[in-house]
Amino acid sequence: MTASSDITLEAVSSVDAIAAADWDACARSGTIVPHPDGAGGACTTATAAYNPFLSHAFFTALEQSGSASPRTGWGPRHLIAKHEGAIVGIVPCYLKSHSQGEYVFDRGWADAYERAGGNYYPKLQVSVPFTPATGPRLLIRDRIDSARVAGALANGLMALCDLSKASSVHVTFARESEWRFLAECGFLQRTDQQFHWHNAGYSSFDDFLATMNSRHRKGIKRERRDAVASGITIHHLTGADITEDAWDAFFEFYIETGSRKWGRPYLTREFYSLIGQSMSEDVLLVMAKRNGRWIAGAINFIGGDTLFGRHWGAIEHHPFLHFEVCYYQAIDFAITRGLKVVEAGAQGEHKIARGYLPQTTYSAHFIADPALRRAIADYLKRERMYVDEMGRELTEAGPFKKGNIADPA
Repeated sequence: MTASSDITLEAVSSVDAIAAADWDACARSGTIVPHPDGAGGACTTATAAYNPFLSHAFFTALEQSGSASPRTGWGPRHLIAKHEGAIVGIVPCYLKSHSQGEYVFDRGWADAYERAGGNYYPKLQVSVPFTPATGPRLLIRDRIDSARVAGALANGLMALCDLSKASSVHVTFARESEWRFLAECGFLQRTDQQFHWHNAGYSSFDDFLATMNSRHRKGIKRERRDAVASGITIHHLTGADITEDAWDAFFEFYIETGSRKWGRPYLTREFYSLIGQSMSEDVLLVMAKRNGRWIAGAINFIGGDTLFGRHWGAIEHHPFLHFEVCYYQAIDFAITRGLKVVEAGAQGEHKIARGYLPQTTYSAHFIADPALRRAIADYLKRERMYVDEMGRELTEAGPFKKGNIADPA
């Protein structure tokens, strides 16, 4: 697959086909930012804070563990851009036979297309599997002509769609700048929202609580007190403190909760051992113990300026323990580490009362069939208006005193 006379593209079927040094050099260099005038799709590369989900180690753990594999419907098709033989850009991409584990829902599109006689699957998914966290999706090495590489990668995705006989390409949880850039390249724009906590320079959890109105402040204090009322203790594990025994306990929590939510949990036990071996310093396990045994836990990943909350589970159920382990402990940790943001994962308007405010998320979609594209474009226009209005309403209904709302920008 050739993009131009001096940028070539190829798709590989495993992250192992790309050297870790090349992958991480692209992932760590930042994300594209279109020029303010938008002329000709020109863009520059802006440095981004470290995102552990974009690391070669994380993708390796997903694929080597069998969590993201052709058997589970995630066939790697990572797109590589080369200039003079050197890798200058990467798009993490998968050929998918279903729409599970994505957190941006397109099953309605699939049903409509298949009722009309089309084949929606396979499709191409540009994302970090099972991970609804915003980050760069067009990974471009620093000190490279990013405009040309980004354009080559976008065109390459559309060409790969045709070669793979896929119906579409879905770039999910992208940066807003990439979302705008891909729209210039012919992708449809979609928005949704999550709930993030923003650090306004707090020195302590009490400092954060002081910005809230009296009702919510008292409610949070009561929830934190009641969560540990049954002799429960809370522990932070990271680095060498995360033993295989701790992973065994956490995986039990994950299976118990995941089986109720999804029927079959996405991640294998081996996945946790692999991240424990390769990136334990990027992991925070918040674990709850009672009567000498672990009873609940949440896994977080530590970025350069963001704590990414992922999933939680429990084998004993106590009032408010979920809020304490997942939300309040994450805020405590972020304040202590000086992190700017806590991303608490997908969905959940109940997070607003705990200080997590609406944050827009972005995805871009290339639809090959013109008729399906027109129908989806009309739907997305109305959906974007709804998401914008809902975000405003939820922010205004938040728990903060007037004038004390943390800026979610």
